[in-house]
Amino acid sequence: MPLRSQIRLGRIAGIEIGLHYSWFIIAALITWSLVWQFHHATPWWGDAVVWSAAIITAVLFFVALLLHELAHSLLAKSRGLKVRAITLFALGGVSQIESEASDAKSEFWIAVVGPLTSLVIGFICMGLAHLAGWAPGKEAVTPVAAVLLWLGYINIALAIFNMIPGYPLDGGRVLRGIIWWITKNQNRSTRAAARVGQVVAVLFILYGLWRFFLGENLGGLWLAFIGWFLLDAARGSQAQAELVTELRGRPVSDLMDHDCPTVESHISAQDFVEQFLLHTGKRCFVVVQNQAVVGLLTPTDLRKVRREDWPVTSLQGIMRPLNQVRAVAPETPALQALEMMAKEDVNQLPVISNGHLEGIFSRTHVLRFLQLHAELGHR
Repeated sequence: MPLRSQIRLGRIAGIEIGLHYSWFIIAALITWSLVWQFHHATPWWGDAVVWSAAIITAVLFFVALLLHELAHSLLAKSRGLKVRAITLFALGGVSQIESEASDAKSEFWIAVVGPLTSLVIGFICMGLAHLAGWAPGKEAVTPVAAVLLWLGYINIALAIFNMIPGYPLDGGRVLRGIIWWITKNQNRSTRAAARVGQVVAVLFILYGLWRFFLGENLGGLWLAFIGWFLLDAARGSQAQAELVTELRGRPVSDLMDHDCPTVESHISAQDFVEQFLLHTGKRCFVVVQNQAVVGLLTPTDLRKVRREDWPVTSLQGIMRPLNQVRAVAPETPALQALEMMAKEDVNQLPVISNGHLEGIFSRTHVLRFLQLHAELGHR
């Protein structure tokens, strides 16, 4: 599931910009480490100067991260892909691009433009630091030069780190684009890049633990944590590639639930819970009125009503009317339906043909289908 923004900052070029709560943790750590660094490198600075320089540097660093992600997103949009949002979080930023690149060339350039942007920002900052009085091989002695020099180093380091061929880092996506171009097979390239990413992640973990036992406590643990994050992301990417392989070419009619439980619109929420929800194990119900389908009801809709109001609230008042629910046709590709569900942030979609409800397509049915195929393949 994509990382969601908890704090929305606005929009740039139609792309929503937001912060995840974890961003504040890393922002505080960066600010504190910069205070320590500036204080020891330039002890003649006053506390107000040290803290001001540290806070400004931390803010500008996250602006640089945002520019890195914007480069990915704007190029993706120029290639015809839909970009929903950019979220800054503890480990950097992520662009929520709703669909995959259609060719290897697009994949390569969308991936590489981010590190190139960071590299350019880094060299510009170092050039400005030189103009502000810094000389190579020496410490920056003025606040302006110190801020620019740190931003230069960190952006160049960010570009190099992101080009490590560990999927789903940018370097891993560049590797995926190259393999895709050579093999002409998108899924094979994803699996290969994900395996390389898992190897890189394990090396990060081992190197981090080795440094930890050598006495570099925080630095070693941080590298191990980054490795664990990359390993989890690489495994997720490989699982996604396998999912795409299994579902490609399959319509939603192959995976939907034809047996949809129905409930009358006039019954109370209390009766619905006691007579249907707790006894059927289903997560989605079709609401009917005079034998006609009028809406859908899920436990999520039920949570909108206070518990004490259940006995006096009918299902008609809390259901989602059918004309307000995104629906798909039986022949809709399953992958397209999953993308729609991710975009709309829903767990199920009604399947309608000629105005008639044919069934319900949900994440649960997709998972059951994949589990069954995995078991059959293993046997």
